[in-house]
Amino acid sequence: MEKFFLGIGIGLCFLVLLCLYRGIFGPTVLNRLAGISAIGTKTLVILLLMGFIYDRVDMFMDISMVYAILNFIGTLAVAKYLETKGEV
Repeated sequence: MEKFFLGIGIGLCFLVLLCLYRGIFGPTVLNRLAGISAIGTKTLVILLLMGFIYDRVDMFMDISMVYAILNFIGTLAVAKYLETKGEV
């Protein structure tokens, strides 16, 4: 089962690279914001998979919850900034 989780993690790392491409070369600012937010979501899943691999799901669950809150607040802050700046 550990090899399965490791394979899933490597696949998710590849998907993070695709989202990074969207975050850097996105046609609009909102596409870039969505790409960066997707990277945060995939990082959460990778953290949880690491918890399953190392048999420390409780510790990695706490870390991923904090990361999810930070990702959400960061996305809201950037969206609010772009709204007040007038780029949306």
